[in-house]
Amino acid sequence: GDKTWEKLKTQAGIQDTFMTYTVYDDVITFKLIQEACKTLSMSEATVLKLFGEYFFTFCKMSGYDRMLQTLGGNLTEFIENLDALHSYLALSYQEMNAPSFRVEKRTDGAMLLHYYSDRRGLCHIVPGILESVARDFFNSEVTMEILNQSEDRERTGKKEHVVFLVLQKLKRPERKTREETNSESGNSPNSNKAQSGELLYMISIYSLANIIFCPIIPSPSSVGTLQRNLLSTFEPIYPERLWVEERTFCNAFPFHVVFDEALRIKQAGTNIQKYVPGLQVSGTRLNKHFTIVHPQITFTIVSIRKFINSQFVLKACREMLPELWRNQPRLKLKGQMIWMESLQCMMYLCSPKLRSLEELEEQKMHLSDIAQHDTTRDLILLNQQRLAEIQLSNQLERKKEELRILSKNLEAEKKKTETLLYAMLPKHVANRLKEGKKVEAGEFNSCTILFSDVVTFTNICAACEPIQIVNMLNSMYSKFDRLTNVHEVYKVETIGDAYMVVGGVPIPVASHAERVANFALGMQIAVREVMNPVTGDPIQIRVGIHTGPVLAGVVGEKMPRYCLFGDTVNTASRMESHGLPNKIHLSPTAFRALQNCGFEIAERGEIEVKGKGKMNTYFLRRNLHATEDEIMGRAEEAPSILPALSHGMANKLELFTGLRTAWRFYWLFSHLLFVLACYLSEAESNALNAEHSKWEDEQLLADQTRTPPFSDGTVQSKFCVLS
Repeated sequence: GDKTWEKLKTQAGIQDTFMTYTVYDDVITFKLIQEACKTLSMSEATVLKLFGEYFFTFCKMSGYDRMLQTLGGNLTEFIENLDALHSYLALSYQEMNAPSFRVEKRTDGAMLLHYYSDRRGLCHIVPGILESVARDFFNSEVTMEILNQSEDRERTGKKEHVVFLVLQKLKRPERKTREETNSESGNSPNSNKAQSGELLYMISIYSLANIIFCPIIPSPSSVGTLQRNLLSTFEPIYPERLWVEERTFCNAFPFHVVFDEALRIKQAGTNIQKYVPGLQVSGTRLNKHFTIVHPQITFTIVSIRKFINSQFVLKACREMLPELWRNQPRLKLKGQMIWMESLQCMMYLCSPKLRSLEELEEQKMHLSDIAQHDTTRDLILLNQQRLAEIQLSNQLERKKEELRILSKNLEAEKKKTETLLYAMLPKHVANRLKEGKKVEAGEFNSCTILFSDVVTFTNICAACEPIQIVNMLNSMYSKFDRLTNVHEVYKVETIGDAYMVVGGVPIPVASHAERVANFALGMQIAVREVMNPVTGDPIQIRVGIHTGPVLAGVVGEKMPRYCLFGDTVNTASRMESHGLPNKIHLSPTAFRALQNCGFEIAERGEIEVKGKGKMNTYFLRRNLHATEDEIMGRAEEAPSILPALSHGMANKLELFTGLRTAWRFYWLFSHLLFVLACYLSEAESNALNAEHSKWEDEQLLADQTRTPPFSDGTVQSKFCVLS
């Protein structure tokens, strides 16, 4: 029911309502399908097949049963005319992106159904629809099996091509309906299907606009099967010669073209010559004046004959039109291809593809240019009224949606406050604090911490205006902040030119070292675009990475912060301070974490690290499997090379504009204070440096004596960092 539908939408994270005449991305459809799979405990293929069955039921309930029944007298004719139905619906729904079907008969009597679509992953809907059609319209049972699923090479090379094996057998007279049997037994074998009925029916309502785009019309009675059986025995009689003059034929069918196997035009209707004058040139080729819009195939006789049962749409080539006509919309023709075996020629019998009177005027045409027997004249007039109704209905729906959005503005303002809190603390920590619960400190056995700073930053500050420093840091940090979302690492703090992130905290992940390594490589790429305001050259940074255990928790009640404690923080800072310009310095534990993970790492050798003694360290050079675009998150479809990259393309940038403005103001103010400190006198600066060095040594000694040991018995120093 409605409650299940609302729950499904909430779980899928989609908007509350859908507009009837709005096209929605297939991503939304697949989100709904995935959540339905979880709710029903079914595979995606099964849910899509059920989806097709209930969608067919919904179409019948919406009044399309008579239209669908008249498509053909058997299943083959029905499928062959689906493209024509889609073409008709496209008159009112121009953005409709329907699939295409082609039937191929095998020598053993079986039928091959070729399914072409731009929309991948929806092919399993087809068996559900066609099996229901065969059962309801043609009293037969159909089984469908996928023989092949590949890229379509016959058409654009971009579309999905699925080949189904269709086996059909007529049903015997029914003793009892399935529903009667189930009601008598009281224990339906299709109980799971019945359970999913309402849910998939609601999905079908939404997908109506996305798959078929059908309006709602009253449902008339069905066509009798007896009359169809009588007509199926009819055999036509053909005359010995054609009693039509050439001139009469060209005037009666003003839009037609006859061409041979080499596409050379042999004959053309009077009005098609009028609007495409180039067709009057003797021996000209049809593909010089037209391109095939639908079906999207190569312009050859072989391809056309393969799709002979499809409706063809051709568009005039602008460069072949007279100069004065090139600014107006190009002429489109819609019709069928007819192969004449005895003449080895193809006839394209067509009409102008027009949706409204406006399009008729744009082509400088009149209704008199279309043959009186051509129903295109009536369709243009009828569709003009239909388009007006659609426009009015669309406006009403949009107004309704605007009112709904306005009513939720108050709730949106409340969420802004929550977003501000999430910017200060990890989301799960902030949620516990909101609920009034205590946040216990947590020990993380393994995480990876990164520190970076700008080389010769003090000298740059001394030679520049404060606003130049602010602009430089803002440019650099903006790029780094974007990379944290790409690689899903947690930004802990910025102090002046120092930038700190951690992987594996606050949410533990096994790939924390790879994520931080890719983030560091991205930093090196990003700073190429950040210029030194003194020299005009790209700035240089030092990066240090260390892997180890930390303790993390929330400190303070007023402006609480998520802090990290442990010697791992100090060691990561030492890796940065003992690093080299434009190098990524790795500790031994970070090196071991990145071994055999697709990175090129060079050994630096043994160095003396302040407070740590001698350490054998390494330099991270590059990712062997990822390009710069993938590391920077610029690729449209980054392949899943590393967990860091596969998760990095997630869409997680959720900061409101007001929050961003307030935070940047705070950031700008703090850095202005820092830069102003760089303008102290030389003596004061030297004194501060000496005091800082002394404080660092004292702090190191104090940390080593005060901090309780971890579970492994090693003494860790304490380091608290603001988030």
